[in-house]
Amino acid sequence: MSIFHSLNTSASALTAGRLRMDVISSNMANVDTTRGKLVDGQWQPYKRKMVVQQPQGNSFSSYLSKAMNQEKGGSGTKVTGIVEDDTPFQLVYNPEHPDANEDGYVALPNVDPLKEMVDLISATRSYEANVTVFNASKGMLMKALEIGK
Repeated sequence: MSIFHSLNTSASALTAGRLRMDVISSNMANVDTTRGKLVDGQWQPYKRKMVVQQPQGNSFSSYLSKAMNQEKGGSGTKVTGIVEDDTPFQLVYNPEHPDANEDGYVALPNVDPLKEMVDLISATRSYEANVTVFNASKGMLMKALEIGK
C-alpha cells in the first residue's frame, strides 16, 4: 500500500462528488424546461439525470487481506455513468401554454426541487467530509516528513 493511498481515495471521492453536484445543478436549472429533447418529432420535457457511482474494489475484508499481504488493490470510487430518471412526467392543466397537448395539459420535467436539494446537501456534506480526510492525510504526511529532518 502506497503512502498516497488515502490521498488517492479521497481525490476520487472529491471528483465524483463534484460531478454529482454539477448534475444536480443541471437538474435544478431545468426544473421548468418543457422542451428538453426532440423524440419522434415531438418535444419531450427535460429528464432528471442521476450519477451512478461504484466503489473501486470489493468488500472491506478483501481490502484488509490485500493490505495484510501488501497487495495493491483498487481504492476510492468511480463514476460508472449518468442515467436518466424514468419516472413519469407531471401533467399540469394549462391550455394557454405553447407546449400544451390537445387536451390542454403540459408535461413538466420529472425533477422534484425538494429531492434535488436533499441530494445536493448530501453531496455537499460528502464533499466536505472528503476534504477533511484529504487535509488530515496531508497533515500526517507532512508530520512524517518533518520527523525525517
